[in-house]
Amino acid sequence: MKETRHRAAGTAVKFEEPLHVGRPNIGDRDVFVERVNRILDSHWLTNDGPMVHEFEERVCELQGVRNCISTCNGTVALELAYRAVGLKGKVIVPAFTFVATVHALWWQGLTPVFCDIDPETHLIDPKKIRRLITRETSGIVPVHLWGRPAQTREIREVAEAHGLELIYDAAHAFGVSGPDGRIGNFGRCEVFSFHATKFLNSFEGGMITTNDDELAEKLRYMRNFGFDGYDTVVHPGINGKMPEVCAAMGLTNLESMDDFIGVNRRNYECYREELENIAGISMLSYPQHYKQNFQYVVVMVDRDVFGVSRDRLVEWMHENNVLVRRYFFPGVHRMEPYRSLYPESAERLKMTDHVSSRILVLPTGTSISEKEIRGVCALLDSCPRER
Repeated sequence: MKETRHRAAGTAVKFEEPLHVGRPNIGDRDVFVERVNRILDSHWLTNDGPMVHEFEERVCELQGVRNCISTCNGTVALELAYRAVGLKGKVIVPAFTFVATVHALWWQGLTPVFCDIDPETHLIDPKKIRRLITRETSGIVPVHLWGRPAQTREIREVAEAHGLELIYDAAHAFGVSGPDGRIGNFGRCEVFSFHATKFLNSFEGGMITTNDDELAEKLRYMRNFGFDGYDTVVHPGINGKMPEVCAAMGLTNLESMDDFIGVNRRNYECYREELENIAGISMLSYPQHYKQNFQYVVVMVDRDVFGVSRDRLVEWMHENNVLVRRYFFPGVHRMEPYRSLYPESAERLKMTDHVSSRILVLPTGTSISEKEIRGVCALLDSCPRER
């Protein structure tokens, strides 16, 4: 492991153990183990058990929404949501997202229509949504990215004007509020992920939130093979249930959520202080007037100013045990099968390509200290320049 130095401060940096993006936040282990023991004592391991019910109720209360339907993971939650609202034909979605948002459409036999983003917020651009609507369009799937809410009011107006279904991918936005209210209450439904790398995890899991009671009832049938009771099937369905142990982890982490947010905010502020004087590195800010989870620390690398390309900087950081990530690179439109099926998409996704070629996500969460953050920033600034 080589030693590097921050050229301004002269601070030595050494990382013996790798620092990861998305390392899990873990709440009170003793409380979790106590919950697991209750599960084992009850012999109720899955099939809509009491831990799942409690987790759903607690999320309903936190998000201020009437219905929460837990699932085995976020991708299955997306597929269930797409199918339950009756999407068909073409669906408008950003290409600047995790591939699951689009794969779930594809698995349901739907055609993704990729929409470009705002280069400042990285969120889907409502003005560009309008230009993509045709007679074959049935819905819009915006993404709340980095914990920053999409423009819910403007997108709702577009959807209502054209009679389109609206489903939000809220995988990054648990516990977040926007100018129009708490995330979880928009569109026909919203979909969360509780994967291990998320700000709040249930080991693996997902959830659909909705204020549409009829839709919620359908979703509950669909996630459990369509069963209504012990032996009556009333609807086509799959096995999308969350196990009890995952709900136990979700409950335990819910109880530590404010602590997680506090640490994330501390990390965000520390990064902002350390990075503000590094030319060519700009940090994505969080609006401060509504609740954030500060789940990601996102920077943009300007090669002309910084003197090194984003990709070379990634190599440098990885060589030195800091495993930064290029979210989301490339855009989904440049992945298969979409690259081959819709080659024309690239022509209208200039901002998506621009952002995805410059973006870098840095380690945060409860597993990193302020001292390590300063070391990460020193290491970043010590990357040998190409000019």
